[in-house]
Amino acid sequence: MDAQCMPSSSSLHSKSHKNVTVIPPLIRRQQKNTTVFFKYRIRGYLACACRWQQERREITTQSPLVMKAKKVPVELSEEPAKVTEKKGTVAVAVALIIGTSIGSGMLALPQKASPAGVIPSSICMIACWGFLLIEALLLVEINVGLRRKQGKNEDEGELEVISIRTMAQETLGDWGGTLATITYVFLGYTSMIAYSSKSGEILFHLVNLPESVSSCLFTTIFTVLVSVGGTQATDQVNQWLTASMIGLLLAIEVIAVAFGGWSGLEGSGDWGKVPATIPVMIFALVYHDLAPVLCAYLGGDLKRLRTSILLGSIVPLLALLVWDAIALGLSAQADQVVDPVLLMSERWSGVSYMLEAFSLLAVATSLIGTLLGFLEFLKEQLKNLSRVSKATRTLQGEWWERNKINFTAKALAVAPTLVVSTIVPDAFSAATDIAGGYCMTILYGVLPPAMAWAMYNREREDSSQNELSRVRPALLGVGILASGIVVEQILQDFSALHH
Repeated sequence: MDAQCMPSSSSLHSKSHKNVTVIPPLIRRQQKNTTVFFKYRIRGYLACACRWQQERREITTQSPLVMKAKKVPVELSEEPAKVTEKKGTVAVAVALIIGTSIGSGMLALPQKASPAGVIPSSICMIACWGFLLIEALLLVEINVGLRRKQGKNEDEGELEVISIRTMAQETLGDWGGTLATITYVFLGYTSMIAYSSKSGEILFHLVNLPESVSSCLFTTIFTVLVSVGGTQATDQVNQWLTASMIGLLLAIEVIAVAFGGWSGLEGSGDWGKVPATIPVMIFALVYHDLAPVLCAYLGGDLKRLRTSILLGSIVPLLALLVWDAIALGLSAQADQVVDPVLLMSERWSGVSYMLEAFSLLAVATSLIGTLLGFLEFLKEQLKNLSRVSKATRTLQGEWWERNKINFTAKALAVAPTLVVSTIVPDAFSAATDIAGGYCMTILYGVLPPAMAWAMYNREREDSSQNELSRVRPALLGVGILASGIVVEQILQDFSALHH
């Protein structure tokens, strides 16, 4: 068996979530404008996982006959029809969620949460985790329902993904698809700006290179990697970086706890500062861009999807709680407000370089996935704008057209990112607030309950929708909570402008 296809810890963060001739695209059969954001951070790993499952099936299955599953009506609350062999594994799905959640969001969390204190921020983080868990479970219910309605063939080796944009288009209509598309664009830019800005800050402390130069150099290096290395090389680099990042995080937390990292937990907290921490907590805990891919990978099996999401989201929560407690414990002992991550470097000089390396790796893995997914999204939009007839194109014309779109997409993604990250002070903090407080909350908080509600209204004459009707109050509550987070962020931003 090919060793690259075996599940390994080095693939935890591989949602980077591309060469295409080597790794089959996840969303080849989707209609245009249905790209899953961040999909390529897991593309290489899921391709290997699918090939691994296919090889095992070929070894264990002697009969050439394959029974096709009967199409069933949309039933959001029922389990899928039983098939002879389950698709995908829960362990792989859990690993993907863990790797997706652990990233650069951890770097922004301590500084944002330090004014609130350890206890209030920890309770708020658990509440955000519960809110996001409900939203993720809702997303897979909707996605599986649409998969059954469209009759997706779960027995095929190639994954057929229904993206969140397509989900919004199918359930809410054109306005839902447009809102999802616009939100994707803002999320892509704010995430890129956050990662580019933070890389400049880290490299400045590490090698004393000016932040503007460092951020441009860092972003350019990974843009060249994506452009020249292609999918295969980029995915291998990302897997190695991810494994190193998670290993360093575990080592840092163990060392910090062993050398008195829990001191300062007895300090009092300020509950009035808690709302300001919610956007960055959402930014750090979100893994919902994986939901459509996991639905395809696990063959629409709701029971295993729920198990994967529950187990996969608990591990990052625990890691974030420990990280937050250590950093805020040190912050409580400081005379002034300082980035707790820098305090960790000063308190334990032996782990200073480990912290810098972890921070840089966290930014790098997040940047790779976001860049790959955002480039693919922009390329698809540019292709939709191109109205050149294929019949009039020569072979040379097709080559130039394809490369022109790639170049334009890279320029659109990178140029604004570098400009904003170099001229806006503290762009990392502002970008994470926008990404978490607006983009992610709208995309993964407001839209899922609205999509479920619209799907119920459309299918309410079906008796199988009775259970969903019983949870309509819950849908309303979750939707109001998500909208409240957006409104709270708007009020905070207006308040900051007046001061």
